Amino acid sequence: MTASDIHRTITAVWRIESGRLIAGLARMVRDVGTAEELAQDALVAAMEQWPQSGVPDNPAAWLMTTAKRRAIDRLRREDLIERKHVGIAHELESVQEDATVAAAEALDDPIGDDLLRLIFTACHPVLSTEARVALTLRMLGGLTTDEIARAFLVPEPTIAQRIVRAKRTLADAQVPFEVPRGAELDERLASVLEVIYLVFNEGYTATAGDDWMRPQLCEEAMRLGRILVGLAPREAEAQGLVALMELQASRMHARSGPDGEPVLLLEQNRARWDQLLIRRGLAALDLAETLAAEAGRYTLQAAIAACHARARNAGDTDWPRIARLYAELAAVMPSPIVELNRAVAVGMAEGPAAGLQLADALVDEPVLKSYHLLPTVRGDLLEKLGRCDEARAEFERAADMTRNGRERELLLRRAAAAANTDA
Repeated sequence: MTASDIHRTITAVWRIESGRLIAGLARMVRDVGTAEELAQDALVAAMEQWPQSGVPDNPAAWLMTTAKRRAIDRLRREDLIERKHVGIAHELESVQEDATVAAAEALDDPIGDDLLRLIFTACHPVLSTEARVALTLRMLGGLTTDEIARAFLVPEPTIAQRIVRAKRTLADAQVPFEVPRGAELDERLASVLEVIYLVFNEGYTATAGDDWMRPQLCEEAMRLGRILVGLAPREAEAQGLVALMELQASRMHARSGPDGEPVLLLEQNRARWDQLLIRRGLAALDLAETLAAEAGRYTLQAAIAACHARARNAGDTDWPRIARLYAELAAVMPSPIVELNRAVAVGMAEGPAAGLQLADALVDEPVLKSYHLLPTVRGDLLEKLGRCDEARAEFERAADMTRNGRERELLLRRAAAAANTDA
């Protein structure tokens, strides 16, 4: 195996196992920041030793064993074995008797309690949304600060500072490394799902930059969602979110053209939709609807996505049902953005005039003042009504608002087409 092959192996092992590695260490040292540092130390050791010694038979167990040994060294060096850390040190020392077996068992935990604790800790509401996203991608996604920074078009030092502050905040707040119970569980679960949802959405349609999509973020979000439902399979909204992501991701190959340009939903080649992801998404949706008496926000959005997935062509789409589902979603999570999406569905189900009436009612909503999709939707509806000059102005306004280069090009093309139609 060449050095480059070994490096790729290390990267792959780290991406897959870093979450469980950090989670197992955090349970022992009771500090997420320290656990991540120990895991990073083990990664560095692997990069130094494996090119000479070869990749071990059980690389994940090797990393865990190495990290635990580093933990013992650190505790001794910092004179923390005495006093309150005696119990921790004793647990770590016991690993030395059969380190490889113990590490393998820790990594092969079928229940995944440690990983579940890490997910809930990284997404704790005491942190800002931005900090939760960064910490989750770093600790559970295995992404570097540079990868996270590039994904969100933020300077790397900014991401690094967010992660450092997040770990410090968790330590200062003495957030316990545990899965909460009762009402706190519901609050924290909502935070976990929100982070995964935000990561997926940023990958599905990038907020800014030159790329229409960032597939890596979608893949990481789906991986985290699958981990969560594997650990908590009876959580309806977790299943709903996985269903939503699977169904949305099934379209990704059809969402861009040969040169990376966006392809709108109604114009996509549905033969390019991923049928395996659709089947998985529909199965998760069925389970989510079975688990809860009333559908939550993610399950309702998944049901909307399912309407598109079940339609063999754009003309078969059940727009009246989609409009009803958006009305239900608006009752569960009132939002001008949900109402804007409902306007689109109503425009397709009842005609552009009905949709435009709903969209026009949102013009003065403060949250939509700089939201480029409002003039985009209005432009589309105006164009269908034959009011092409007004449509052109709306598309141009939307192009000025968006920070995504690909989307700007699309909107300007639509503006030019509307102008030509009007002429």
